[in-house]
Amino acid sequence: MPGLLEEVSYDLGAAWAIARKDMKIYYLKPSILVSSLLFPFVMFLAFAVGKEASPGTLIPGLLAITLLFSASSIGPVSIPIERRTKTFDRLLSAPISVRAIVFGVSLSGAAFASAIGIATAVVGLVAFHAGIIHIAALLAGFVLTSLCFSMMGTLFASYRTENVGEVMSLLNLVRLPLLFISGVFIPLSSMPAWGQNIALLSPLTYAHDLIQFAYDGTTRFGPGLDIIALTIAIIIFLTAGALLYQRSRE
Repeated sequence: MPGLLEEVSYDLGAAWAIARKDMKIYYLKPSILVSSLLFPFVMFLAFAVGKEASPGTLIPGLLAITLLFSASSIGPVSIPIERRTKTFDRLLSAPISVRAIVFGVSLSGAAFASAIGIATAVVGLVAFHAGIIHIAALLAGFVLTSLCFSMMGTLFASYRTENVGEVMSLLNLVRLPLLFISGVFIPLSSMPAWGQNIALLSPLTYAHDLIQFAYDGTTRFGPGLDIIALTIAIIIFLTAGALLYQRSRE
């Protein structure tokens, strides 16, 4: 037991060191700012303009989109760049577990997305009077959604390339469809039965449902199930990412 605790403590320390490094280097990269801020904002405007709903009621959807794109953008940018400079190869050869590497890269993306999410929520509250009913649910939504999609981005960055664009292209093949099957733009109740069944497989469905509950108290699945589903997705992405990066180490 003491050995396990020491290993976990060592991995967490290594993960935090990786996260701090990524925070300092990559947060202001143009490709990250465009993919995490500008693109989701434009997508949101494209579907929000012309709707009869007030801007305040659209904030949960904007938050879900922003968290998805901002959280999943750090790993797909940082890892290909570090492959090019051979920094990532040295990281893989370091005496730390691949779980610590995946978690560290993902932690930086999660922190970045959470900060953007909080700023967006504050703007929604001040500018559009989008009141928050359940602050604990909103904070849980920020943390779990950010970590989930950050790990998804890190998982896609396991594709062995030094080109950021290649990873982003693969990632967008998943991110863009998620927007349309998760109840963000099209309510789940308006989807056919097969569409609703597909939506159950999307982590964004539960993220949006949890954030929606935080704002107006309405929920399709319940906050408990949303939290469980996001936690399961985090474990799946972390495990799959660790397995793929372990292959790169061997």
